[in-house]
Formats: sequence, structure tokens, C-alpha cells
Amino acid sequence: MSEVGHAGSAVGHRVLAESHWQELARAHHTRADEFLEPHLTRRRAGESHPVFDFLFTYYSLRPRQLRVWHPGYGVVLAGASAHRYLDRAGYTRHADGVTVGRDHLHARADTVSFIAGLLGATASRPARFNCFGLHEWAMVYQAPTVRHGGVPLRLGAAATDAVVESMPLRCSHFDAYRFFTEPAARRNNQRLTRQSQAAAEQPGCVHAGMDLYKWAFKLGPLVESGLVLDCLDLAADARVLDMRASPYDLRGLGFEPIAVETPGGRRSYAAAQQAISERALPLRARLLQRCAALMDTAAGD
Repeated sequence: MSEVGHAGSAVGHRVLAESHWQELARAHHTRADEFLEPHLTRRRAGESHPVFDFLFTYYSLRPRQLRVWHPGYGVVLAGASAHRYLDRAGYTRHADGVTVGRDHLHARADTVSFIAGLLGATASRPARFNCFGLHEWAMVYQAPTVRHGGVPLRLGAAATDAVVESMPLRCSHFDAYRFFTEPAARRNNQRLTRQSQAAAEQPGCVHAGMDLYKWAFKLGPLVESGLVLDCLDLAADARVLDMRASPYDLRGLGFEPIAVETPGGRRSYAAAQQAISERALPLRARLLQRCAALMDTAAGD
């Protein structure tokens, strides 16, 4: 289902027949379950995964929440079965069925505005591909322990520190930078803060692409769930790149390392980083378009 509304225009309402939206909801459940099954199987077995658990621990959306299909603001769900949505936050009765209410839009207006501002600022800058994924290295630089217990460092602690010291740190993403060790943070080419986040993020950053998933689900029922899953697919692939370029040896889990300590490895990482950035561009644009329409609607009210 396409998004309702366009950049610079308010969101109008349209009604989905019960059979139509139920088909969309079933398709969403199938897609979500296919993504979730490996994680849920590991969780039932008490097994952790240093790559993919991040998508369910750092990001706060739970599997049961991800499975719920939302049509997005401006869509009215017709039929008696739509009444179950009235138990969910943001939904209200409409003359033609059930929909996300205007009160919920106004309550989330500041969040919509913040997300739009951050994404717009990120999109306005040229992409840079010269950080070479050193953020994970910076998180263990001169540290007595590693972040992922049970996974060895590919080069050992001393050689890992030497790699960090051999190249400049150019991290532009605060939520990666904040996990740097203190000695690594001092080596970064800029000091990052939460307040400077919108002034520093740039579209070449793997984490900026990964976080599109976070911004999509934080918009909650105001955006259609297909966009959330599209962003999650990108986040999963970005996470794999993230960890393949990390100092950890993940070959036992089937992940060949990208040896960013070598010139060839840095070229490979930059090419993969650019591919992630190019996939993020239309997703960021869709989120921005949606935010603009929502803000126009709230302003018109």
C-alpha cells in the first residue's frame, strides 16, 4: 500500500474495505514472521547472537510489536474486525470505521518535527565514506574487556589498539561515538554530543542508515508498517557490514571479515558502505515525505 499524502500536502483520509486491509495485515504478519523466526528460535534455546541481537536490544521494538500491522495516519479501516485496533494506542472511531486519531497526531507532533529535522539535515549533506568502520574498534581501544563476550578479537588486543592508532577516527554518529572508550573519543576528529547530533550526521554513515528503522518505528501508527519493515531490512544488512568490519572474529558464525586494517579492506568497506547509503536514500526520502505531510496536517488543524 502506498503512503497517503505527499511532501508539502496534508494527509487526506481514505477507507480500506475490510477484506483489503485484512489481506495487507496477513502479508505483513508473514513478512515479519520470516524475519523474526531465527531470532525467536535462538531466544527459545537461550542462545545469543553478537550480530543480530543488536536489532532487538539496542532498538526497543519488540517482536510482538513488530508483528502488528498499522495502515498509517489517514487510512480508515472498515468492518467489525477493525474494532480490535481500538485497544491500541492512537486509534479512535471514525464514521467509516477505525483510524489513527487527530489527538494522537497532535500528541506526537514534536516527535515528528524532531525526526524530520534530523533526517532533513542528514540528507542535506554530501555522503562521506572514509570512516572505514572503525567505531567498533574504538569501543575496545585500550579497554580491559571486549563488548561481545565469547567472541575473540581477530588480531588480539595489542594489534587492535595499533590499528586504531594507525588511522584517524572520523565518526560522525553520536550514538556510536558515545560507546567509544575515553582514549578513543579523544582521538576522534570531532567531539560529538546529543545536542550537536543534527549538525554532525551525514548520509554516508552506516549507523545513520541503520537508524532509519528506529525513526520509522518511533513514528508508530502514524506510518504504514511496510515502511518500518523496509527500514528493518536495511538495518539488518547494515549491521552485518558493521560487524564484518569490526575487530571481532565472527568466522565461526559465517561472517567473513572485512580487514579494514589493510588498503584492500578499506576499499571493500567503503564500497559496501556506499551501497548501504544508496539504499537508505529512498527510505529517508519516504520518511521525510511522510513527516512533512503529517506536519502540514497538524498545522492545518
